[in-house]
Amino acid sequence: MEEMINYILRFGSITRQQIDLVQSKAEVIHLKKGRYFSEANKIAKQLGFLTEGVIRVCYYGKDGEEYTRCFVRENRFVVDSVSFFNDSPSSEYVEAVTDCTLLVFSKNSFSELSIAIANWSDIFTRILTDALMKKVQDSNTMLNQDATTRYLKFLELFPTVANRVPLSMLASYLGITQSSLSRIRKNIS
Repeated sequence: MEEMINYILRFGSITRQQIDLVQSKAEVIHLKKGRYFSEANKIAKQLGFLTEGVIRVCYYGKDGEEYTRCFVRENRFVVDSVSFFNDSPSSEYVEAVTDCTLLVFSKNSFSELSIAIANWSDIFTRILTDALMKKVQDSNTMLNQDATTRYLKFLELFPTVANRVPLSMLASYLGITQSSLSRIRKNIS
């Protein structure tokens, strides 16, 4: 819980009483590997803070091929923001890649915090903007690189993730085949 509060405080200040309120609204859940935190074609009903594990955001092509858009590691918020904040069906899956533990806020709890804490919405706007900017920056960096450089950059940006996710998901994120990723890993070892 302390990691979540410290993370929130990086984006705005709240009082001790407000911190206690935030903590009272968070529910601990455990999500088993392979389970979805939110699903495509459904409205996201919760926002979570990942305390343990790795989650990925993915979607499936019309022929069933899977595409990994991003990974979320510990001490970050997890949400399909468009679906959660606009009450619209999601276009993506948010899936536990490992067994995960999250601090979760329901839509109602989040709304109650928005009413009780004057700058709550501003704080979350800053959190979401920061996450989006980092994602765009990471994507732009990786788009202009060859496959080996993309993999090395991934290792640099996410050193705790690479050995915890299946090769197929990592290859999908990098935009290469699994066999290409295996060759790259072998060549840099």
